[in-house]
Amino acid sequence: MISKALLGVFLILTLAGQAVAEKVHLVAFGDSLTVGYGLSEADGFVPVLRAWMAAQGEDVQIDNAGVSGDTTTGGLARLDWALSEGAQGIIIEMGANDMLRGVDPAVARRNLDAMLQRVAARGLDVLLVGMPVAANYGADYKAEFEAIWPDLAERWGVTLYPNYFAGLGESQIDILDDMQGDGIHPNAEGVEKIVDAIGPEVQAMVARIRAKDAQK
Repeated sequence: MISKALLGVFLILTLAGQAVAEKVHLVAFGDSLTVGYGLSEADGFVPVLRAWMAAQGEDVQIDNAGVSGDTTTGGLARLDWALSEGAQGIIIEMGANDMLRGVDPAVARRNLDAMLQRVAARGLDVLLVGMPVAANYGADYKAEFEAIWPDLAERWGVTLYPNYFAGLGESQIDILDDMQGDGIHPNAEGVEKIVDAIGPEVQAMVARIRAKDAQK
């Protein structure tokens, strides 16, 4: 006959196993880079990331909350309704269009800061994705803009992925090989490389969420 103590341990282990197995719900919040501009639906960032996570044995729902052409101002305005009920983590990829339009870095910083404040209030885990700035915008603009992401990641204690395009390498020739004709958006091969690079950070996010849930 199983003692009450052993039965209790069995139930705890069973419930813990069920908690680990539960699907984790993430939101990919961004612009055309998140949407998968110029690509078939299956080749976009979010579907490829879903497939990458599944290949690692992760049961994860990733909502595509990207809007092509969106700036941080537009992102802030739609953030609350973009966060579907039950979301546990968010990947924030915003700011590229601010840079392309020459928006004052202070505006982008203020908007991203407000986004992080809102997601912190919801208790969401965050992966903040930085964006490189082309040198032709000037050294001062480039430095001020690129400082936004590490500064805010430190301020809010969230995980920083410094460069969305990191998986494409450092050579300008290599990067262009993985871009569409506009030189701005990655092609299907580029998306695969981007996901291979950022995937482990997303997997780490999922692990943090599972660990937090296990402590409840």
